[in-house]
Amino acid sequence: MHCLAESKNAEAPFSRDWALADQIRRAAGSTMPNIVEGFDSGSDVEFARFLRYSYRSAGEVQSHLYAALDLGYVDREVFDRCYAMCGEVKNTTAGLIKYLKTM
Repeated sequence: MHCLAESKNAEAPFSRDWALADQIRRAAGSTMPNIVEGFDSGSDVEFARFLRYSYRSAGEVQSHLYAALDLGYVDREVFDRCYAMCGEVKNTTAGLIKYLKTM
């Protein structure tokens, strides 16, 4: 995640904990492809389903951020910024899901 790259000490700790870094990368990296896959399905029902996948992926990143904070891999400022970015993704996808339900 871009916001983690800005951490003062993000490289060293995450380079030693490749599993957590990989989980964060994979969860963060799946949000946009899920949105695209759902959109390309041509069905509002399928689009909403894939938006829910994206929503859950952002929540997974938030969960992993707590682990990174607890382990001292990121400071509170970086945690808050990254957590907020995930929150924006979740809010946007939730809004799209709600909109699709009214269609």
